[in-house]
Amino acid sequence: MRKLQVDILGLSTSPHTNGAYALILYEIEGKRKLPIIIGGFEAQAIALKLENIKPPRPFTHDLFKNISDAFSLHVNEIIIDELHNETFYAKVVCELGGEVHEIDARPSDAIAIAVRFNAPVFVTEEIMDEAGIREEQKEEGEESEEGEAMSSPELEATHAEPKSPAAKLEELQLRLEDAINRENYEEAARLRDEISRLKGIV
Repeated sequence: MRKLQVDILGLSTSPHTNGAYALILYEIEGKRKLPIIIGGFEAQAIALKLENIKPPRPFTHDLFKNISDAFSLHVNEIIIDELHNETFYAKVVCELGGEVHEIDARPSDAIAIAVRFNAPVFVTEEIMDEAGIREEQKEEGEESEEGEAMSSPELEATHAEPKSPAAKLEELQLRLEDAINRENYEEAARLRDEISRLKGIV
């Protein structure tokens, strides 16, 4: 199992899911991003630490950090290692008294813990291959022209004939790039999944 180190690019609101946020991870030695939809409380816990804002009373993740420090528990790393039915799973790899333990966790909680311990975050290569979104570099001016083409109301009308799977795949790829450019990572994640399904028949 090959691990790829990632870092937090940022958090964005998810307009189609009430109270949810998209946590955007990026591949440190690559060009892919991994959006993960998380809850508002977890997003707040991550954002407060990233901004070095100390709440008046400890949050749950701060409490975990305080207890860990009191008992000399060290968090070695976080790894997001499973994806089932569009749900991500993570493990918190801890060390206590020379013994290493892997504790099951939601990615949002695991990353909220990671930022408090300055622990590295990893994603398996299999998950990045399946769910990662590649952001291609564009020539100056290319983005705006493509954006205009994608937003044109006559886009569908220009294709009167039924589209082949290959043509549909090409169109979805363009829409994916447009969603990434607009930083609409929830839409990008949906298009990513649709592209993956379509690739099975092309």
